Amino acid sequence: MTSLTACEPFFQYMRRYVDLDDETMQLIAAHTKEVIYPKKHTLLLEGNPCDKIYFIVSGTARSYYSDFTGKTMTWTFHFNSEVSIPRNLFIDDHRAFLTGQLSTISIETLSQIKALSFTKDQVNFLVQNSSVYADWLHKINESTFVHMYDRALNLLTLSAVDRYNKMLKDEPHLLQMFSNYYIASYLGIAPQSLSRIRGIV
Repeated sequence: MTSLTACEPFFQYMRRYVDLDDETMQLIAAHTKEVIYPKKHTLLLEGNPCDKIYFIVSGTARSYYSDFTGKTMTWTFHFNSEVSIPRNLFIDDHRAFLTGQLSTISIETLSQIKALSFTKDQVNFLVQNSSVYADWLHKINESTFVHMYDRALNLLTLSAVDRYNKMLKDEPHLLQMFSNYYIASYLGIAPQSLSRIRGIV
């Protein structure tokens, strides 16, 4: 069982969506595990099952994939701050986690991270035994879908310059948190292209 103190960052996030009671918090604490991983640790490798989901407490990580040319593209960044949205806070290949299919992305830590780990069995148990947790998860899944849809649509429909401008508008904090290399791969462009875009924007 994880301590209630260790779970408090997760509880704080849940309280944005639902009212938490002591029984729910005790149940969650009994069905999660606090984990710490070093920098450059692989949390998930493409082609493997995704049977865990992590709520990031501290540190940074990224999800990435390889396109048809073999180029590595950052799908999203993971961190916990006041500007984090659901896809920043939760680390997994959610499609693979839900369906049982093999993962299409890889996940690596960019620094030491502390997180709360939930297995698929633990999530299912919490859904079946806590209406509060089930309600919260439903709301989170809706929010996550919207953010992921917007992310995919931006990559498919916006020019490189427009993707950069949208990042400046919606996620300017990323520029201070991550290297130019990772920012370029997040935008789906080469680092040299990012330098050119910065010169004209």
